[in-house]
Amino acid sequence: MRKFGLIGFPLGHSFSKKYFTEKFSREGIQGCQFELYPIARIQEFPQLFASEPSLEGLSVTIPYKEQVISYLDGLDPACAQIGAVNCIRIRDGKKIGFNTDYLGFKQSLQSWLGNDIPNALVLGTGGASKAVQQALRDLGVSFRIVSRSQQEGQLTYAELKEQPQWLASHPLIINTSPVGTYPQVEDMPNIPLEQLHAAHRVYDLVYNPPITRLMQECIARGGASKNGQDMLELQAEAAWSIWNSPA
Repeated sequence: MRKFGLIGFPLGHSFSKKYFTEKFSREGIQGCQFELYPIARIQEFPQLFASEPSLEGLSVTIPYKEQVISYLDGLDPACAQIGAVNCIRIRDGKKIGFNTDYLGFKQSLQSWLGNDIPNALVLGTGGASKAVQQALRDLGVSFRIVSRSQQEGQLTYAELKEQPQWLASHPLIINTSPVGTYPQVEDMPNIPLEQLHAAHRVYDLVYNPPITRLMQECIARGGASKNGQDMLELQAEAAWSIWNSPA
């Protein structure tokens, strides 16, 4: 039995097991199994391989996309540039990290907005944010990062409220944080809603619920929104290709 899985904590919100189980059935892929491996601390990561020696690939989700790097034997060059891992290929005892969030987000964003992508505000600073930032750079999109704490080169949510020019000049808002994920569906990033208008676009990487409160607030003010479902599907297919690549 070929085994694959997902690590993170918690994993109650994950779509991965359902997606891959349905993929195996739909495409007639025999002898494959995808499981969830919730680990409360990254230090438990090596123990997973002692208990599951037949693992061939893992997906990685919050909060371990950066923490897992020190436990790997190497990184794909593009992944090293991003600084976050969401896919691990296990072969001949070696664990190599990749980033398919980058591929999924880039393709999804281009499919939604084409080549006319406006300046963006990226909400959040975690592993998903790093993949989004690299995709925006490669697409030539100007962006600013928004975080809860003051850091050099970044905006805070307080500054967004105090300085309306940022939302005016950056009409694309990309939420890379888990804020608003089920079951905390009433939560949303602390942006000034009164500044949103019809020109704004919200891309929320959250996919459960399908329409987050942040998306609803943008739509209510005449803007457009999308969730991260197709990004997830694109990155999952990219991970499957990596796990089955000959090299």
